[in-house]
Amino acid sequence: MIFSNWLPTLLGGALVAQGALAAIDLSINDPNSIKQAAKTVATDMMTYYNDRDSKAIPGKFDGTWWEGGSMFMILIQYWFLTGDSEFNEEVQAGMYWQKGDDNYFPSNYSQYLGNDDQVFWGLAAMTAAELNYPEQDGQPSWVSLAQGVFNTQAPRWDTSSCHGGMRWQIWPYQPGYTTKNAISNGGLFQLSARLALYTGNTTYSEWAERIWDWSATTPLLKQKNWNIADSTTCETQCTDHGDWQWTYNYGTYISGAAYMYNFTNGTQKWKDGITGLVGSSSQFYPTSGGGNILSEITCEPINKCDRNQITFKAYFASWLAFMTTIVPGTYDLVMPKLQTSAQAAVKTCTGLSDGTHCGIKWYTQTWDGTDGLEQQMAVLGVLNAVLVPFKNQAPFTADNGGISKSNPNAGTNSSDNAVPQLNNITTGDRAGAGVLTVIFVTAWAIAVTWMIRGG
Repeated sequence: MIFSNWLPTLLGGALVAQGALAAIDLSINDPNSIKQAAKTVATDMMTYYNDRDSKAIPGKFDGTWWEGGSMFMILIQYWFLTGDSEFNEEVQAGMYWQKGDDNYFPSNYSQYLGNDDQVFWGLAAMTAAELNYPEQDGQPSWVSLAQGVFNTQAPRWDTSSCHGGMRWQIWPYQPGYTTKNAISNGGLFQLSARLALYTGNTTYSEWAERIWDWSATTPLLKQKNWNIADSTTCETQCTDHGDWQWTYNYGTYISGAAYMYNFTNGTQKWKDGITGLVGSSSQFYPTSGGGNILSEITCEPINKCDRNQITFKAYFASWLAFMTTIVPGTYDLVMPKLQTSAQAAVKTCTGLSDGTHCGIKWYTQTWDGTDGLEQQMAVLGVLNAVLVPFKNQAPFTADNGGISKSNPNAGTNSSDNAVPQLNNITTGDRAGAGVLTVIFVTAWAIAVTWMIRGG
């Protein structure tokens, strides 16, 4: 159980005091120090993974499926940045086991998956391709698995409402089917942009342009102030907006714009998007952290982050860090704050008897009495981020050293697009990478959002 929604009890306070005696040392200018810290955090994270009830199924987490892909993405980055291959066998086992018909849409879970769930596995596979992660003989290439996700998602582009866009959920019987949200559209946008750069195929860049341009006609990407709404709905033709602010929504669009900037040799459109969105994402460094420590501002101040939301900072931090390798001039925009965030994050890693388990709210710079795989993943993500400058290697492409072989037809022979037979679906299973979005925003919700932004 992940205790993420309540303040520490008296016992928790005692554990904080106990844990404070042991901490993870971190020198932000020493790559070996960062690697050692990352190793400690990753090891504790994998202990949670190996102790899960569903450990007989590689890559399947208890009560959730999407999170396996996101954790493997962070571990693939970890391997690339540290050279530590200890966890590779488990990553490969999970990535291949869950591949479905080479499209990360396995029949065991397809009845309740959302588009955002599937795309995170595609982004993990894309990360493996770009970083030359080891492939096993007899298995599909990493980039082909990412292409399989693209090939099953692009046909779901829905013009029956809002003139386009990806729905949050795939099947009409799912709650949220009439919602179009930022993470589903931003996820496919980012995947398309990365496939374009890796393969050089303009089909992917055209899709990236289509998704970005459509998003800009909705509240999901407000170019006037570079605000990203979490969701909008088909019932209003995508004119309403659920305004909860989440780091990973911004991260998906910023990262995709960065790949498109590189692919188009510096088109102004993408430079403006990067600058605008990075600027508006300053809200995630609230005054509670001196304006320099990353925070999930919608849930952390009120102690309401669920297991999904705890992980979001990992993706935001690592995606923005890799952006600095493909978009000149962005290092100073993002890296100083990520470095300060990493230093603060490891100061929360003083929990439990070993004194190395991490908390949620980095700006407190102390353990908050919570622990879990998700807390570890978030801290590992920001440690990965601050290692990127030391590696100083842009993602590989097929033209500059990428070894993963393209298969543009991957996943197209799948029968998984048929509406599946319903089995028993748990509440935990339904909760995918997307936040349970606000469909109709009341005056109260708007007031609370702006209060939180004031952080």
